[in-house]
Amino acid sequence: MKTIGLIGGMSWESTVTYYQIANEVVKEQLGGFHSAKCVLYSVDFQEIEHCQANGEWDKSAAILAEAAYSLEKAGADFIVICTNTMHKVAPQIQEKISIPILHIAEATTQELKNKGISKVALLGTKYTMTQDFYKSIITENNIEVLIPNKSDIEFVNSVIYDELCLGVISDQSKKEFLRIMNSLVEQGAEGVILGCTEIGLLVKQEDTDIPLFDTTFIHATKAALYSIG
Repeated sequence: MKTIGLIGGMSWESTVTYYQIANEVVKEQLGGFHSAKCVLYSVDFQEIEHCQANGEWDKSAAILAEAAYSLEKAGADFIVICTNTMHKVAPQIQEKISIPILHIAEATTQELKNKGISKVALLGTKYTMTQDFYKSIITENNIEVLIPNKSDIEFVNSVIYDELCLGVISDQSKKEFLRIMNSLVEQGAEGVILGCTEIGLLVKQEDTDIPLFDTTFIHATKAALYSIG
């Protein structure tokens, strides 16, 4: 079994889900008392969020690259960055290590292709929704990506940072997320990517008939399956 190197803490609430899913998948696949072999480097999200807000992506890349290098030295066979947004600096992190990064957008795109999706809505931080580092991986596979309007982008982003990353789950925010999802389906989306690892804490598949692609579940499952070959 390969050892998973988890870069977590962005936020720690969703990192807990990564750890849980990885262990559940390994146990399901191998049975008995099997669990995932992993090492975790959990960063201080205050520092990372400050870099995001101030556009200091190179500084955040250096922090996460050091985390990845520490995981490699600790015996990790591959890296899982437990967040969507910080895959913006995945290329810089990869330059500093000799083990592969299992990319969250690539794992999600494969799942979209498996389900025959040709047009999908993307919810996440404003960075993930509006910049190309994430969307381009999907569109390069001939899948069209829809994002909310400007005011809804700001709302989704504020809920992520002001509520979900602080462990706050609001029924009113859930209703608004479902409204935004429905508006994107009306524009032709065949499913919705929960493109922030915290959104799955708020909205779950049982809340809607719209097919949801929870990147936390997809990424953690992919990591577990990859670890056992």
